[in-house]
Amino acid sequence: MRAKWIVVGALACTAILLATGRFTAPVVAGGPIAVDCDRACLEDLATQYLNALVAHDPKRLPLAKDVRYTEQDQVMDVGDGFWGTASAVGHFRLCFADPIVEQIGCMVTMHEGEHSLIMGMRLRVELGRITEIETTYYRQGGGGPSGIADLDASTPDPIWSQTVPPDQRVSRSQMITTANMYFAGLENNDGKGVYPFADDCNRIENGMQTTNNPKLSPNAPFNAFAMSCMAQFKSGYYAIVTRIHHRRFPIVDQERGVVWTYVIFDQNGTVQTIHLTNGQTVSMSNIFNRPSSLEVTEAFKVQGGLIHRIIMVGSGLQYHLNSAWGGISDK
Repeated sequence: MRAKWIVVGALACTAILLATGRFTAPVVAGGPIAVDCDRACLEDLATQYLNALVAHDPKRLPLAKDVRYTEQDQVMDVGDGFWGTASAVGHFRLCFADPIVEQIGCMVTMHEGEHSLIMGMRLRVELGRITEIETTYYRQGGGGPSGIADLDASTPDPIWSQTVPPDQRVSRSQMITTANMYFAGLENNDGKGVYPFADDCNRIENGMQTTNNPKLSPNAPFNAFAMSCMAQFKSGYYAIVTRIHHRRFPIVDQERGVVWTYVIFDQNGTVQTIHLTNGQTVSMSNIFNRPSSLEVTEAFKVQGGLIHRIIMVGSGLQYHLNSAWGGISDK
């Protein structure tokens, strides 16, 4: 009788899990990915993924039966979307591995027929199978600065691959806190926050250098992009970003001092004039006059509690997008 009730109870639990959507099919161990996938394993997996992508053949990959796949935060089947249009892997590739959680994140230039784009890609491995694939894309005209061709022709800044000496490494939570201070300072930016920037901080957005770049002028006579990371934030120029939500920090590469993040920037369209901390007034009404959002994939090089480099892929999507992957917000 006891055995009967155990079976009945197990069936009831299964029914509840199915009804609530919290049932997860088992992931089969084995295959070409090591059960404990280290840095080399994760980097090889990224190459496997890119090769399968341009071959339009997801069957080349050791996918879990319940693998979750998104493009621009839209859940779809692996093999759909960009899997049908990707034509070649570009020249630029920058990857960060987190063997502790068996995840890797890469920013890669890709070709889609006659056009180029920038792809942000995150893969998660569990028990020798890929269980999560998250991809974001910046295509020409997708919103924000654009330097796809320049990025494709470049090689990653060597600082990204530099190893942080073991005695200088800090905890994962400390690294995440530093990265989140960037978003805290950017949201409703007023120039009065605590901004953890190193003197050599530089930022690349969609392939375009948007700090220390006097050739790029968004609002003459005030040129924020000619300024350093610190000067930009202290100016109050980014007051146009009214909310940053669905913040996630899934990858922490402690060996290289990198935090890989996802957030949604909201610009509600009401901040059309910015009063800078230097007394200047800048009109933003020509570009931020309606509600809009930016889906952002961003990596931070963090060392000594300071941000030295930032690289971002961001594309404009529907206003106040709620990420399919969840996330946190300060509000």
